[in-house]
Amino acid sequence: MFGIGMPELIIIMVIALVVLGPHKLPDLARSLGKGLAEFKKAADDLQQNIKAESHKADTHAAPELASGEAAPIRAATGAVAEHEDRAAV
Repeated sequence: MFGIGMPELIIIMVIALVVLGPHKLPDLARSLGKGLAEFKKAADDLQQNIKAESHKADTHAAPELASGEAAPIRAATGAVAEHEDRAAV
């Protein structure tokens, strides 16, 4: 966790308790918890949107490749074979 061990974390908490006081510390912790929860929710939403857009792009591209990929390869090989026949004559 950012290279902070348990002793350092306890020292930070004691300093916060002394500076902020016992009445403000729970409010600060509550606000921090809400902020982290909102950040996590936003990050999860962003990840879901990226996955959905990626899936949508894959499903739109897949039918084109599946139906149109074999025909251009055949046409290209046919054109090459036809060109070689003309060169041999």
